[in-house]
Amino acid sequence: MQAICVNFFITGTDTNVGKTYVTRLLLQTLREQGIDAVGYKPVSCGDRDDGMLLAEASGGLLLEQVNPVHLNAPLAPYVAGMLSNQVVDLALLRDGYEQLASTHQQVLVEGAGGWEVPIAENYRVADLAQDLGLPVIIVAANRLGALNHILLTVEAIHRRGLKCAGIYLNQLSDEMDTAMITNKGVLEVLAGVPLLDHLIHQQDFIDASALAP
Repeated sequence: MQAICVNFFITGTDTNVGKTYVTRLLLQTLREQGIDAVGYKPVSCGDRDDGMLLAEASGGLLLEQVNPVHLNAPLAPYVAGMLSNQVVDLALLRDGYEQLASTHQQVLVEGAGGWEVPIAENYRVADLAQDLGLPVIIVAANRLGALNHILLTVEAIHRRGLKCAGIYLNQLSDEMDTAMITNKGVLEVLAGVPLLDHLIHQQDFIDASALAP
């Protein structure tokens, strides 16, 4: 009998904070533990590297299964769609998740950019997370200003009636300044949610214990 696993929605405090990096490491760890975990990148913009990395980390799923909607311009999906005269099919985003969730033990859904990034007119990443009803994990780059961005994101998640399962603090470089050193120590107290892991630069493993059944 397979263990019951919880699916998660992974968001960032901004773009380029390491969402795909964290999601890929989580998938790698979960699958090494024998869990049939797969990634889902509902919409991507610019290149399609994130979707390809998640497809590979998901045991070789088809790119179209992992990333059903792709827009060429490296912009917010709503704006990228306007430039290419495309409207993002919101039902397709939700259906793609349901298909993966029905055939795999665990699905990690990676958002686009930050929590309030517009996907379509009057529809944001936060709306998708709310529609899916998943607990949310935040990925944040460890730098000056991270505390403000994290606290705003945690508050916004709670306003949607969703659970924030915790934070992955990602080190984007080897250099450490005072803000980077102290962020880790005060984060849990200020945010009121767990710090799941602090990843040093280019770390190739991750603490996924909070995601295990």
